[in-house]
Amino acid sequence: MSGMTIDHLFPLLLIGAAVWVAHGWVSDYRAALAGRPNDTSFPGATPVSELAVALASVGALFILAAETSGEHALGVSAEQSKITVLFALSSICAAPVIEEVVFRGYLVIENRGRLVLWAGVVGVSLLFALLHPFLWTWNGQALTLHFGAKAWFSTAMVFVVSLWFYSVRFFRLNPQRSLLPCFVAHATKNLGVFAIKYVEGFVGGWW
Repeated sequence: MSGMTIDHLFPLLLIGAAVWVAHGWVSDYRAALAGRPNDTSFPGATPVSELAVALASVGALFILAAETSGEHALGVSAEQSKITVLFALSSICAAPVIEEVVFRGYLVIENRGRLVLWAGVVGVSLLFALLHPFLWTWNGQALTLHFGAKAWFSTAMVFVVSLWFYSVRFFRLNPQRSLLPCFVAHATKNLGVFAIKYVEGFVGGWW
């Protein structure tokens, strides 16, 4: 494809990987609904109530509202990064699938008690937050660290939203620990981010 760079290729690869994972997860989910769960199914491929999914999304929007208000209160809203529509598409459709299966699915310490479970949740949420490039950037040659208010605040909000995604997998409204509320909440949050960036002028083109 003419003019393709790594900035174009990565979102496309992420979308392709998400389609593959989603296909397998949905197959396992349907098997669980039919009462014939697969022995090697993806984590969280289990039924859940619509109420749990709706509550997960509402919580994600509440966190987004708090994040947006906090950025304006700190005077750092103008420091947002610009994104393209392609990047937004990958963040809305692909990242929720990949990240939720990995972090809220596989990176969970189960069957060792609630204290160990939630200690692991806090630890992995910290890792999840630090992996997002707010406190650092890599330009292909050098690592640059950032310690401004925007970097710390955005990292803290990713940590909070990760805790929420774990919470909706393990709260009482989700007794079978389905990942579906996590998928929907994550996609809702990222869609909201795109909408805010679009309104505030931080969406820069399709590609």
